[in-house]
Amino acid sequence: MSTSTRLKKEALSFLSVRRKKPVTLKELARTLRINDRESYQTLRTLVHELVREGTVEMDPHGNIRYVRLAKKPQPPAHARLTGRLVGMRGGGGIVRSEETGEEIFVPRGSMGTALHGDMVAALRVAGGAPRHQAADRRPEGEIIAVLERVNTHLTGRLEKSRTFAFVIPDHERITRDIYVPLGDAEAASDGDKVVVELLPWTDEHLNPEGRIVEVLGPSGDARVEVVSVARSFSLPLSFPEEAEREAGLAPATLRPEDLAGRLDLRGEVVFTIDPEDAKDFDDAVSLEPLAHDGLRLGVHIADVSHYVREGSALDREAFARGTSVYMVNEVVPMLPERLSNDLCSLRPHEDRLTMSVVMDLNRHGTVEDYVIRESVIRSRRRFTYEEVEQVIRSGRGDHVDVILPLFHLSKVLLTRRRRSGSLDLDTPEVKFVFGKDGLPSEIRPKTRLDSHRLIEECMLLANKVVATHAGERPFLYRVHDVPNPDRLADLARFVRQFGFSLAGQEGITAKELQKLLDQAKGSEVETLIHEVVLRSMAKAVYETKNIGHFGLAFRKYAHFTSPIRRYPDLVVHRLLKEFKGDVPLGRLTDLRQQLPEIARQSSVRERLAQEAERASVRVMQVEYMKRHLGDIFEGVIAGVTNFGLFVEIPHLLIEGLVRVRDLDDDYYVFDEKRYALRGRSGGRVYRLGDHIRIRVAAIDAEEHEITFSTA
Repeated sequence: MSTSTRLKKEALSFLSVRRKKPVTLKELARTLRINDRESYQTLRTLVHELVREGTVEMDPHGNIRYVRLAKKPQPPAHARLTGRLVGMRGGGGIVRSEETGEEIFVPRGSMGTALHGDMVAALRVAGGAPRHQAADRRPEGEIIAVLERVNTHLTGRLEKSRTFAFVIPDHERITRDIYVPLGDAEAASDGDKVVVELLPWTDEHLNPEGRIVEVLGPSGDARVEVVSVARSFSLPLSFPEEAEREAGLAPATLRPEDLAGRLDLRGEVVFTIDPEDAKDFDDAVSLEPLAHDGLRLGVHIADVSHYVREGSALDREAFARGTSVYMVNEVVPMLPERLSNDLCSLRPHEDRLTMSVVMDLNRHGTVEDYVIRESVIRSRRRFTYEEVEQVIRSGRGDHVDVILPLFHLSKVLLTRRRRSGSLDLDTPEVKFVFGKDGLPSEIRPKTRLDSHRLIEECMLLANKVVATHAGERPFLYRVHDVPNPDRLADLARFVRQFGFSLAGQEGITAKELQKLLDQAKGSEVETLIHEVVLRSMAKAVYETKNIGHFGLAFRKYAHFTSPIRRYPDLVVHRLLKEFKGDVPLGRLTDLRQQLPEIARQSSVRERLAQEAERASVRVMQVEYMKRHLGDIFEGVIAGVTNFGLFVEIPHLLIEGLVRVRDLDDDYYVFDEKRYALRGRSGGRVYRLGDHIRIRVAAIDAEEHEITFSTA
């Protein structure tokens, strides 16, 4: 933060609190501990700027006072819109109606007391022209009420002056600092990362006020920053006492009544395949041959719904969490450990309750018959992906007579799916190796194995069968809408500069997109094309209305296979149990009322979990790069803007910024149409996808930013 910016923040915070008692410039300087002439002149200039913009006023005697600005006249009531506020990094935001999808752009000065994520009421302003490039084609408005305050607690960096303190929020979309009385900040040091509880905030012209409820530790410390990420996303790090008590009451062994009516598969060869560091195993598979080259594939999923009953304390907590969150060095689970890692986990050589989808397939991979039953299994083996890969490669090992046919079946299923237009959009990932100090010592790219494909195809098929089985009854689908045509047109123009074509006679289809991905495979811009295609897609969400899954090219699709870590899967299990018989009309009515809210909540929590996971990864990437300050890497230009180049180190998936001002060999001009920076004198061009040697120039651990320079 620059000196002038910090002075402005401190001056406004102090003046807003002391708004009834004017101060002179010298008194303000003393309060802000300004002792040198240069800083005093900077403060004088800032005060005069604030006077010109009307934020403060100065009387003829030089007394400075904070000004409460007059309220704007309100537009007509019929222009009101209710929705969730999405804040913008530079201030202002977008209010989006969850019912109609309509959006209003709100300029920075019209935000009222709303913060990013709040549910708000906004009014359209007739004739208001958007004043932000991200608000193109959106009507302008102002927020008139905060209906639901989402951000009751915020994390941020504490900054102290002699008479007061304020917290700068970590979340880049929350642009108002939080005033904290100095006495409330005694337990924390200047620069500490803290959790602040917001107090009631009614005056938009004053900074929000809060009180510190937790001191996390020094800003910039990687372990502190990861905890801060969890706190900033309001991730619950413990379970309510009632939920823990319910989990503790679950019987440790299966009783006869637990097994009544279940399909007994304990004599079958069933096993799990999971990552090496997995602690919960919620899916298992089995395979046996049938006549005429047919196969019977079994997908067996932990029966979490047996333990987590609808309306229970466990259920309420699982609904609120929505999903487990996989931070870079710890998991925030959806269910207590007694269930997730013990009773519901399909551990080897232990009887476990499951929901099984048993499918009869012909040699072409077509499902000719299936059953969905409550069951009990006893897993014969806990495989890792690497162990199964070794069996596939060598043709030897435990249960090779099942694993090899499973592998061949997965190839048949993948071929069928690809022919139908299913996209292969696997996102590159990295794995952190941690030292004894809990900090990353190594970053390794994750390798996609045939064993991953094997399990993925089995799970996709079971999910598809379950969704089809629902018929016309109320259900919870996983849907993926067709991409926006404008985005696809932009994508087609973008890839053309790399020599790739993207066109279809009747519009761009999933098959055309897959052809593009195949064209780019093995090229220098493969990762870039993959990422841009992903950004062109709609987001997959949970819905009660089936619109199909564009990316998978499935007419119907649901999530059934991970009830330990995803609430929608747990709900799908309950629905399948209810669908065994006739469902009363009243119950069907209840489901049609309940499921839309479950779909909405599940989608919201999934997006939040993804953001938190990415944020925790970024913390550790920055920590890892601290030891490489000054080192040179080969990078690829992944983004071009008017202020610089975003460069990614491919094998680490770490991105940093080369600022235009640091390209000192020429004056560079941004070519928006060609996604390039072009030197005005020498003619050098930096384009998307270009390879570039970079040096790690600076690390900002508090802002989680990496700065590169050209090498």
